[in-house]
Amino acid sequence: MAFVDPVTLCERGVRLEPLALSHEEGLRTAAADGQLWKLRITSVPEPQDTRAYIESALKMREDGNRFAFAVVDDATGTVLGTTSYHDILPAVKRVEIGYTWYRQSVQRTHVNTTAKLLMMGHAFDTLGCHVVGWRTDNFNFASQRAIERLGAKKDGVIRGHALRRDGTIRDTVMYSMRSGEWPEARAQLLYLLEQRAQ
Repeated sequence: MAFVDPVTLCERGVRLEPLALSHEEGLRTAAADGQLWKLRITSVPEPQDTRAYIESALKMREDGNRFAFAVVDDATGTVLGTTSYHDILPAVKRVEIGYTWYRQSVQRTHVNTTAKLLMMGHAFDTLGCHVVGWRTDNFNFASQRAIERLGAKKDGVIRGHALRRDGTIRDTVMYSMRSGEWPEARAQLLYLLEQRAQ
């Protein structure tokens, strides 16, 4: 049995459903909103590579080390982007959240906060995780700010850690949250969402 079983999570008009080949056209359209594949610090697929991107995510799900979601507008069914649990370590009850990107038109809205709230809640409250982690490019300052807004703590930087799409080598900034920190982080995220809704 997989540590992360297929599940659909929904709140505040944002639905996370297991990524499938049926999301191909929606993901391609989402990536085109802002031509996100041109950003050197993300892993957004070029339009012609969308199917291969999904197939790779499904293979990683089969292998037990990544579970990808399509992020969908619950009212319209529009695919807004994608996010994943990855580096899944059942023995120590740890997952990381990443491979996250959204169409430009919903960036800096309630979508990311809601999606992360759903994923963190599922990881800590349902899967019983002790730690949830994040990682990002050392030059992806927007991502670092977003992770810190969630209440995650910076663990450090792994230097010379991974290749970027342009062939340069990146340093990776690592973050984490422990289960004991989750209740306060959840309260703060709910507060921020309420403030945004007013």
